[in-house]
Amino acid sequence: MEEIQEKKRIDMVKLKKTGAIVLPSIFTIANMAFGFFAILLASKEKYVQAAWFIVVSYIMDMLDGRVARLVHGESSFGVEIDSLSDWISFGIAPAYMIYNLALKDYGMWGYPVAFLYVLCGALRLARYNVKSHFGGSSKDYFQGLPIPGAAGVMISFVLAYCMLEGEGGTRNIPIVMSLMPFVYAGLPFIVVALALLMVSNAPYAAFKGDMVKPNSIKGILLITAVLSLVVAYPQDAMFVFFSIYALSGVIGGVYNAVKGKPDSRPA
Repeated sequence: MEEIQEKKRIDMVKLKKTGAIVLPSIFTIANMAFGFFAILLASKEKYVQAAWFIVVSYIMDMLDGRVARLVHGESSFGVEIDSLSDWISFGIAPAYMIYNLALKDYGMWGYPVAFLYVLCGALRLARYNVKSHFGGSSKDYFQGLPIPGAAGVMISFVLAYCMLEGEGGTRNIPIVMSLMPFVYAGLPFIVVALALLMVSNAPYAAFKGDMVKPNSIKGILLITAVLSLVVAYPQDAMFVFFSIYALSGVIGGVYNAVKGKPDSRPA
């Protein structure tokens, strides 16, 4: 009788452990799936739908980590498959979408620009994994622009530009919309800059740990303001927020260099 009870206990422990690993992986695979579907949509020149599919990938990417921590299902396998999913959804998919939308107009120059973004995205994720495995990460800052942040600039540009061309909604921020033609003209340089920022040492806020406290008055006001703008002007607000975030690392890096601050060993 005792042997049967012990066996049941062992089976339950094994089942819980397996479920803790599988459950977050479902969201990770969903992240990968939506990124892949975005590539298929971009190949049919359905750029708005493709961009929104990548937005759904963001949601899946945020959920898999939180679910993993909730069920204590963190694992080395989860870290690796999560990075592969991110590479597809935030590396390959945005690069292909931007190439098909605009970079192809630059002839052969569009090839290396798009590939540089994909390559630097892979290097960024590989560096992050190495630091995660060897405990060199920080809760407050990332080393280099995170690949979801770089992808955010690109997909929000696609949404805003396509809306300007009449494919999207009618609500917009005039100043942002007036900038879209200039952004389009300088797109190759923007993509190269995003690629290089991903493999740079520029510090980027991680928005976890003690950096964001949603239970404080300032935190509540900030979150409310951001959500209000996103709801009112989804495409334009996303472009502004992601662009500010991409520039924040450059400003932070210059500030640290001027002040002579030591490296904080971010993730």
